[in-house]
Amino acid sequence: MDNIDNIKESRKVRVKRALFFIGGTISLVLGMIGLFLPLLPTTPFILLSAACFLRSSRKMYDYVTHHKIFGRYIRNYEKGVMEKKDKYRTLAILWIGIIFSAFVIDKIMVKVILLAIAVGVTIHLNSLKAV
Repeated sequence: MDNIDNIKESRKVRVKRALFFIGGTISLVLGMIGLFLPLLPTTPFILLSAACFLRSSRKMYDYVTHHKIFGRYIRNYEKGVMEKKDKYRTLAILWIGIIFSAFVIDKIMVKVILLAIAVGVTIHLNSLKAV
């Protein structure tokens, strides 16, 4: 009986790791697309991919955290810090995008949601220690 339980548990672990790997891959692709599409957020997808790869593939986790473009952001975020220039640039891009969107969109509820997201992200980024 014990051996059957171990086999079932092993399958569960493999399925779980596979799902995390797929989620990490999708997040990584979306994050890379976000580098070129202004309102698709890059950072949350890259952070999500790192978290998924941490639980599924050490090789992919190392790849993402040492990538020449966004590896530094992930390593800093894991430490709870953010470089000042990155923080200012991120906040500027965030608010420019939100303000532009607010002018283009006519629905007041969407404008309120965008404003709430921008305020929430701003608070979160300001909670990270600037280095």
